Amino acid sequence: MRARREFSTRIRAMRAVDAGSALSGRCVTTRARRDARRATRSRAGKDDRSDGSSVFERVEFERAVKPLVGETKTLNEGIAKFYDESSGLWERVWGSSERGGSGEHMHHGYYRRGEPIDHAAAQVEMIEESLRFARVSDCKRVLDVGCGIGGSSRYMVKKFGCEAEGVTLSPVQAARANALATEQGVEKMAKYRVADALNMPFEDGSFDFVWSMESGEHMPDKKKFVDELTRVCEPGGTILIVTWCHRVLKDGKKELEPAEKVLLDRICDAYYLPAWCSIEDYKQLAKEAGLVDVQVADWSEEVKPFWKGVIQTALTPSGIIGLIQSGAATLRGALVMPLMQTGLATGTIKFNAIVARKPSR
Repeated sequence: MRARREFSTRIRAMRAVDAGSALSGRCVTTRARRDARRATRSRAGKDDRSDGSSVFERVEFERAVKPLVGETKTLNEGIAKFYDESSGLWERVWGSSERGGSGEHMHHGYYRRGEPIDHAAAQVEMIEESLRFARVSDCKRVLDVGCGIGGSSRYMVKKFGCEAEGVTLSPVQAARANALATEQGVEKMAKYRVADALNMPFEDGSFDFVWSMESGEHMPDKKKFVDELTRVCEPGGTILIVTWCHRVLKDGKKELEPAEKVLLDRICDAYYLPAWCSIEDYKQLAKEAGLVDVQVADWSEEVKPFWKGVIQTALTPSGIIGLIQSGAATLRGALVMPLMQTGLATGTIKFNAIVARKPSR
């Protein structure tokens, strides 16, 4: 509640400074950016944070790096390049002895309140909590959409003895996922390839469990995304999407507040993300696709410790060196990580899950 009150205060302040400023789509004026940063400062001094991240919210450091980021012709090319460059660093840092993990899980952790923070354990718990939420205790064939380096699907192969396919836009990720499958002795059960999640190379009804862990954010056409997941799911099968969303709009509002748009624009620019949607939008798309038993969850509170851990890791000497070596796009992504903290704290960003079932014939 305190975060919501603080955000409301920032919005009122912004309106008082620039009540007539217009913000249309992703075209943000210099004045709107300046006023949004000014509004954000009211919260920066109130945060009890030791990672020094509040300065990153006030100053757009990522703009200094942008000229160094190579141009890409399409969104998919940008996404592939970003993960080609950054995945190795993620695996090395989060698989270090200090972290105590393998580095193969490229997603948020699920942190139970009141329990000690263990980032590696929390990432595994995110998989387990997602399976519990989806009520999946067994499956035969799972599709990992936006698979990263395949950590989630290999986990399920070992847990259920199932087969798994994974798709990613990144050739580096696909190659590494297959290499890890071989290292872990599951190469006959888990296979990964480069493919577009909006046009996947699978027959209709090929999988009884379709899993998307933090890949929906990259989909420029959310309707086509949900429709494609539905197409490859077999009748009676389960579809799970765990994804970043913006808050649900209320009181007849049709768009986010200007300061919220600025925040999300900066994140989108760095992470090659198209427009965001809300979990209510996903619910509607699931129903339009003919899915039933649609349920949603809000895990925003349960993931909050994750970003502080990521930021602290990035600010270590080895983290900084790794970011520089990985390239400008990876460094730009690191510079906006504190904005994810801001978005979660204010309620602009939600970490949501949605599960649905494809009707049996």
